Amino acid sequence: MARACPDAALQPYVETLWVSAGEAARAPREHSLPSGAMHLAIRLDAPLRLYAGSADTVGHEVSQAVIGGVRMGHCIKDTSTPGRSVGAVLRPGAARALFGCSAAELAGRHLPLDQVWGSEAGLLLERLQAEADPSRQLDLFAAALRARLRPVGALHPQIAQALHDLARAGSVADAVAASGHSHRHFIARFREATGLPPKAYARLRRFRRALRMLARGGALAEVAFAAGYSDQAHFSREFRELSGVTPRAYRAARPDAAHHLPVGAVR
Repeated sequence: MARACPDAALQPYVETLWVSAGEAARAPREHSLPSGAMHLAIRLDAPLRLYAGSADTVGHEVSQAVIGGVRMGHCIKDTSTPGRSVGAVLRPGAARALFGCSAAELAGRHLPLDQVWGSEAGLLLERLQAEADPSRQLDLFAAALRARLRPVGALHPQIAQALHDLARAGSVADAVAASGHSHRHFIARFREATGLPPKAYARLRRFRRALRMLARGGALAEVAFAAGYSDQAHFSREFRELSGVTPRAYRAARPDAAHHLPVGAVR
């Protein structure tokens, strides 16, 4: 997978752009773990197939072009056949700018892009399929995103500051107090931008810190403390709730990418 930084026009809304040539996966399915970010992915060779659980042997197809809303748990994806794809990790505030809705409306969903962009989604898929050069695919994809940008205001400064603080293990109470808004008003604005209430967003940031620390090694109790959990039991319970596996099983699986756990490696 190759990654690219967005240009100045997209930078407020897009964290990174990526293109994949379709490398073979280690297992026929994966647990796609929550990251706290929305995604837009266009699969050039086959639709996204999701499974309702480990016992689901059939699954269901979503689409080849899919908006992935922010979510509070893992989903199970079909990775049995290598396929090319192009996509973007989106920033808070991107939903309004690119899709004309709040991030809260997309939360927990995998939504076919044509339900938002109409026929333009299919045309973009065709243009990407016709282009063999990955760098040109990224250029076409970025141009399509720029063309869809709506003239929305910048992310509210208090929300931007709260995101910064929560990413660094700040407290939700302090973020609300610093915003100058009522608790209810602050939560509404935060959900509009991110798709999640502040406490849920903070849980995912803590989970992401734990994933990074697990990859570096160290005792699980040390990881739990450093990531901000009250104790190892709290860490294990919440980790399993979000990922579907225990921290020990995750570490033993040694995933190639932190948020993509081969299901065949789960114990």
